[in-house]
Amino acid sequence: MEVILKEDVQNLGFKDDIVTVKDGYGRNFLIPRGMAVIASESAKKVLAENLRQRAHKLAQIKKDAEDFAQKLDGVSLTITVKTSAQGTIFGSVNNIMIAEKLEEKGYSVDRKKISVPGNIKEVGSYVAKIALHKEVSVEIPFEVVSESAPVAEAAEQEVAATQE
Repeated sequence: MEVILKEDVQNLGFKDDIVTVKDGYGRNFLIPRGMAVIASESAKKVLAENLRQRAHKLAQIKKDAEDFAQKLDGVSLTITVKTSAQGTIFGSVNNIMIAEKLEEKGYSVDRKKISVPGNIKEVGSYVAKIALHKEVSVEIPFEVVSESAPVAEAAEQEVAATQE
């Protein structure tokens, strides 16, 4: 079944894209929620006319996304989390945490546009991908560190001092 997306749907497509989906997904999920319409010939003609009329506006939106991507280029984040003694995170790092850290740095990004690689449950370095536009995305490196690391180091130094 071909549908025309009325809004961005993660892992499927962007607004005004014509995509092929399984019948049940289209009829039972996308269409009832107003996320898509059936791609009939008349709907495709209306879409083509709307896209032609909005071409200039879409070019400006893409340019704005590219400018914002240049601002984000070179930004790196450090996310401090509570961990066990082995370095395992209590919970996991997700796109909401990354959006909050970007907000602290002065960059407002919708958390739905941020994707992180799988479940992050260990301390380390990772890369998040931010889809600013269907043709513009930027990768933000971030490091997950333990908030108890300085405390653990201080405890090790105290133990070393008492052994001397």
